[in-house]
Amino acid sequence: MSKGFASNYRIFLLSAGVFVCLAGIGTRLVFLHVIDRGKLLSYIGQVRRQVILEPARRGAIYDSHQHLLAANQSMYNVGVDPQALRSEDRAKWPELATLTGMSLAKLERIMTTKTRQVQVTGAAAAKVIAPPSGVVFNLNVSPNPDGAGEEMEHTADSDEILDEPAGASTERPIRWAKLHEDIDEATYEKITALGIKGVYGNRVFRRVYPHNSLAAHLVGYVNKAGVAAAGIESYADFYLRGQDGWREGERDGLRRELAQFRTRDVQPVDGFNVVLSIDIIVQHMVEEELEAIRKKFNPDKATIIVSDARTGFILAIGNYPSYDLNHYNTAPLEVQRNFAITDQLDPGSTFKIVPASGALNEGIVRPNTRFDCSIDSIVYKGAVRRFMPDDHHYDHLLPVSEIISRSSNIGAAQLGMVLGEDKLYEYARQFGFGEKSGFPFGGEISGLLNPVSKWSGIDITRIPAGYSISATPLQIHYAMGTIASGGLLLRPQIIKQIRDASGETVYSFDTISRRRVITTKTAKEMAKMLEGVVRPGGTAIEGAIPGYEVAGKTGTAQKLINGRYSSTHHVGSFVGFFPASRPEVVISVIVDNAKVPSGNAYGRVVGAPSFKRIGEQLIQYLDIKPPFETGRNLFAMRGNSP
Repeated sequence: MSKGFASNYRIFLLSAGVFVCLAGIGTRLVFLHVIDRGKLLSYIGQVRRQVILEPARRGAIYDSHQHLLAANQSMYNVGVDPQALRSEDRAKWPELATLTGMSLAKLERIMTTKTRQVQVTGAAAAKVIAPPSGVVFNLNVSPNPDGAGEEMEHTADSDEILDEPAGASTERPIRWAKLHEDIDEATYEKITALGIKGVYGNRVFRRVYPHNSLAAHLVGYVNKAGVAAAGIESYADFYLRGQDGWREGERDGLRRELAQFRTRDVQPVDGFNVVLSIDIIVQHMVEEELEAIRKKFNPDKATIIVSDARTGFILAIGNYPSYDLNHYNTAPLEVQRNFAITDQLDPGSTFKIVPASGALNEGIVRPNTRFDCSIDSIVYKGAVRRFMPDDHHYDHLLPVSEIISRSSNIGAAQLGMVLGEDKLYEYARQFGFGEKSGFPFGGEISGLLNPVSKWSGIDITRIPAGYSISATPLQIHYAMGTIASGGLLLRPQIIKQIRDASGETVYSFDTISRRRVITTKTAKEMAKMLEGVVRPGGTAIEGAIPGYEVAGKTGTAQKLINGRYSSTHHVGSFVGFFPASRPEVVISVIVDNAKVPSGNAYGRVVGAPSFKRIGEQLIQYLDIKPPFETGRNLFAMRGNSP
């Protein structure tokens, strides 16, 4: 054979090799373009596709005069991608540490830590495809070796597919490590001006409360996770939270958005603004008075409520103790409760308006009907019933008007007896005791009012005086408000309007009457009798406001301590309204276990003076005019003509 030609055997081997290579390439192409096409395209789609969330701005909360109670503040969470850092930017790190409030050593540790050992979890092999840009998932990051423990999170690279058996440990690059949360815009501008590649921030909206603890139990708060946790923030979350927007598109190999390939762009819809009936000036008056009560009496708790007598809308609710909404996480949970609706107490003598109103409304008695209040027992339904003793002894029969003004336990019990158990229970329910008031949020309880079938033999002598029954401060307040409104039990309301971002009203809330309890005539008669409480001979002359008709009722209830009523622990209260002939505001002051140095914590001592001080301020602020008759009497006293 000629030496110029290769053997047939060699040619065959070469041809076979070329054929096998081409066949392999062809087979691979078939797998890439036919068999695995769908799966591979999904990988590519995951690598290039990104979904960017555009958070909606949460609506603001305003008082009735458009003063901000809760608002959003634009903040930035600043972090670093250690993989993108440049050595020439290292000289700027000290200034970055100052701006973020970190020590330089800690900053350097975060900036130079480029990988993190992760533990892949799962019952079987775990496969994770890279999520959209900005979506961070936790991979059981091991603690920092030096014990600093700063949080570092791992964001999957655009081409990264984790395919590890369960329990495997592997090194993964850190693509984002947090430097500082909640950097304000001015500071963030200084950080970006440094021009450090790899350091960037994500804008977030944080909830801020300009008045700190003012109306804390009403406003509520949004926690760090963005969850509305209490108060109006939680109740009106449907209106406030808005709808987040998002955009979908593609990114290049450097993870930059390719705007020309954006396929969807859904704009965020900002939340509605909520306008409350709360007036921050009135709320401030209430909270200042609570602070004065704290300093003087050091009570366990105290609540003051102010509402519009004509509409039932709440102007202020304050509780002691309270907390700062901007630092809610430092306040114990028990302090965050709205005591006005979550705590119950014996209403004491403030409940005496119920048997008196019921007996008047049924036509059984008149204001001048007299009862013997010097007796200590009476035969009722064939059995002797002993009364709760009065603080004073009377040398004459007391008319119904004096039973109220002098707060006679014996007289109230006899009013309950002439009314009867069933009617007394019915009127107590009609006044709102034993049922929720309809306050829209905060875990309201219904109090305690047993049905007649569960009454003991002495309950007919105790319940009319406000014992063997429990109520919330708000129930007591709106029971008195029933007389102020002319006999209607109004629903407590706190939201006046829902408005959009442009200020247009979306929805308005109107006065809601739950039911008629007593006639207008009976309500007027009760208001007239309640004026006697703050006149000479009444139980709370300390609550009188010169020149104005004040109608009110004191309450002093012994507290249950270890199952027995204590003679040294009391709940003192004063609940009233004015002007009595045309009521405008209802005010309740309820003080739990006040420490009075020389005496008991009677309602006239711990409640009536606060009622008077708040009332005098409201006269100036709300421009409450005295009735014409009162004005005429004042002129006559001065020797002038009206």
